[in-house]
Amino acid sequence: MSWFTQTLTSSIGKKLIMSLTGLFLISFLVIHATINAMIFYNDGGETFSHWGHFMGTNPIVRTLEIGLVLGFLFHIYDGLMLTKNNREARPVKYASRNANANSTWYSRSMGLLGTLILIFLVVHTSHFWIPNRANQFSTGEELDLYNMMLEIFQNPWVVLLYVAGCFSLFWHLLHGFKSAFQTLGLYHIKYNGLISFVGVAFSIVVPLLFALMPIAMYMGWVH
Repeated sequence: MSWFTQTLTSSIGKKLIMSLTGLFLISFLVIHATINAMIFYNDGGETFSHWGHFMGTNPIVRTLEIGLVLGFLFHIYDGLMLTKNNREARPVKYASRNANANSTWYSRSMGLLGTLILIFLVVHTSHFWIPNRANQFSTGEELDLYNMMLEIFQNPWVVLLYVAGCFSLFWHLLHGFKSAFQTLGLYHIKYNGLISFVGVAFSIVVPLLFALMPIAMYMGWVH
């Protein structure tokens, strides 16, 4: 096994991959949240559909989409492996240890939060991304995603599921954003305050935007 392979498969290597893929996925969240926010123009989905069509047909974006899928897979796999390794390294929980004094509950629950987000992603992609891409491959045409959303988000249980997924994403980002900078050695005393502020703001704004979309459609605020 080469030095490079050993490094990538080590605990440090896995954390490095988690950080790099995490930051890459954060950039995707910015774009996805921005396009989703277009529904709040409340113009019958015209602006949203315009940008959705661009993202769904632009050859550069479609190529980057492959990297996005791989990024998700690497991030999920590494997250599961790190959680497994951490549990194996500490098979016995000492009664005298006060976990709350050493870390936050969400930093200790990244595996659980990640699993909840994975379940949400499976549901979300089965609602929109998979049917749309399947239809593009079979007919060359895109589906009317805006009207699909209006229909799907009339189910209160689906809305609750999406809100719960966004809530899990909030806690996941709250730890993951800062952790990624620390792992990459980009967390410096001069910039700690700024990084923490941006991380908290991002963790609130992005999941909130995602959660407001199904809520707004269910409540009839956009149509």
